[in-house]
Amino acid sequence: MSVNDDVIKAGVASDADYIGRLFRDFQSVNDASVSSIIPLCMAPYFSLMLHEAKRKPQAITPTAFDGFSAEAEEVCARARHSLKLFEDTQRYIDGQLRFFRDEILDKHSEYFLRNTWLWLARRWEKDLGLFTYEGALVTTSHAATFHLGVETEKLLQEDNGAYMLSIMQQFGRCFRALGARMDTQGGETFVHYLSGTHLKSLDARASMYYARAFNGAATPAINGVLTDFQVRMNFIDRIITAGADIRNLEYTVFKIRYVTLYQVLLSLKLLKEDARYPLSPSSSTVLEKILDTDSVRAITDGTAREFRNTLMHYNLLKGADAGKVDMRQPIFGLVPQYFPAYDFGQLSELVDACISETAGSLNSWALDM
Repeated sequence: MSVNDDVIKAGVASDADYIGRLFRDFQSVNDASVSSIIPLCMAPYFSLMLHEAKRKPQAITPTAFDGFSAEAEEVCARARHSLKLFEDTQRYIDGQLRFFRDEILDKHSEYFLRNTWLWLARRWEKDLGLFTYEGALVTTSHAATFHLGVETEKLLQEDNGAYMLSIMQQFGRCFRALGARMDTQGGETFVHYLSGTHLKSLDARASMYYARAFNGAATPAINGVLTDFQVRMNFIDRIITAGADIRNLEYTVFKIRYVTLYQVLLSLKLLKEDARYPLSPSSSTVLEKILDTDSVRAITDGTAREFRNTLMHYNLLKGADAGKVDMRQPIFGLVPQYFPAYDFGQLSELVDACISETAGSLNSWALDM
């Protein structure tokens, strides 16, 4: 087996082990709010892992995806691609905004509003669920839909959740075939450190909520997608590192944090530089503040693209020196190859600081209107 195959196999095994422990902890916390809401935050990362593992048959159990239906594979692929945000080559900015407006905002409003026979009561109908942890917005019903990969009609159909259960059961069987075990005695995940008392929910009218957020009433789709960026950042800032040592994060947690941060920052940069999308002067100033820092430049530098790609796809890229790969080191010793000024602990601290700053700026921007 080549060094590249060793890296792929170790990455898949690490992710599968983490997912097994994660769902073990979901089961053990016995908290309905945590075990129902937090998996929505993790959903696109489940799909990322399965989608990429399936594309590496040389490193996985040959029968791992035998029970994976074409439908589940499509859902998995759509959810995985959603993590690219504005870098999605099938949609780019315009496609993502159109998808958010047509498939989420409009269809959720059509489904949830104007259902009461008493027209005077319609002003109190809601079509957007907001979920906070310790006061920070960590997901919304729209953000969850954006990343589940499920067609809106199927998500909203009246089937008591049978469709979603079927897809999730297939995901679970694949993870088990890849090595995930709920009976493992391995280390605790962030779920063990969460408290349902800090998780709050609130229903809102989407049209009113987005009119007051980010760039203002003229750009509801942009505001909706920026809200998704906001909850992505708050999740990796407030939730996924609970109980962890930032300098000693395990593979899967670091991977999720770096990939999410990278994609949010690149997407904000694309939005800022595209004159077709009207941003107010105050919004442009916020984006300048977020993007014009040494930490952002280090994390999103062109030379770091291959590092991001290895975390996304498992395999080594052409720029990696296979002779310097060390399977005993975090991220297989790749950090010094792409970030010569940092060891793993130092890079993780840099990423953590950048996550905190970006999340804070997005939270403030969301409320400044």
